[in-house]
Amino acid sequence: MARPAHPYLSSTVLGTPDPPGLAEFYRQLLGWVYRDEDHQADDEWVVIKPPGGGAGLSFQLETQHEPPTWPTARGSQQMQLHLDIGVGDLDAEVARAEALGARQAEWQPQDDVRVLLDPAGHPFCLFAPGG
Repeated sequence: MARPAHPYLSSTVLGTPDPPGLAEFYRQLLGWVYRDEDHQADDEWVVIKPPGGGAGLSFQLETQHEPPTWPTARGSQQMQLHLDIGVGDLDAEVARAEALGARQAEWQPQDDVRVLLDPAGHPFCLFAPGG
């Protein structure tokens, strides 16, 4: 395989006290696959990728993980980033995410976007086309 000519984004890393559990949540939510067949052998680092390739998500053990506050408040754990995930049917995908273990944030800034918190407390957004 040829080396890329420029730096490239390989993965976004989320800290969590349960890397295998959070990886499984996002794997099911996104329909992605594990990078390694032996992913269950590692409780400290798990990677998932889109089935066709591309940048993935990695989950790193952080035993002292503090979930960020949403919305952001001075003097509290700050959100460093969040994932925006486009969906075809916002209501159906919110219900599916909740069934997988997410919960809706109390404050919602827009009608066509839903802020949810993953099982480790990381905010992420589901948005409908045009959102």
